[in-house]
Amino acid sequence: MKSNSPTQLTLRYLRKRGYRAAVVEKWNEHANIRQDLFGIIDVLAVGNGETVAVQCTSYGGVSDRVKKIADSEAIGDIREAGWKVLVHGWRKPGRLWQVREVDIS
Repeated sequence: MKSNSPTQLTLRYLRKRGYRAAVVEKWNEHANIRQDLFGIIDVLAVGNGETVAVQCTSYGGVSDRVKKIADSEAIGDIREAGWKVLVHGWRKPGRLWQVREVDIS
């Protein structure tokens, strides 16, 4: 059975749209926490002529993640590199998963 974590949902979503996508957060066993790439990226994807960095969360967590990225020291460098920066917020109000995609590039 496939996992329905926000990260797994984003991977499937991006791959269906022609991107090569990978998880770039890692588990830090010493601190017992997950650590995002540059503190803000869970999934990195390339394809369709672009690089896409995604922070994945639940539907209700989108605004907190947008603020986290805006406050990040790395966001300026990421934007300067021309990467698209997205927040994916996932919910399942019925039978199908829905994504709220916020572009903060």
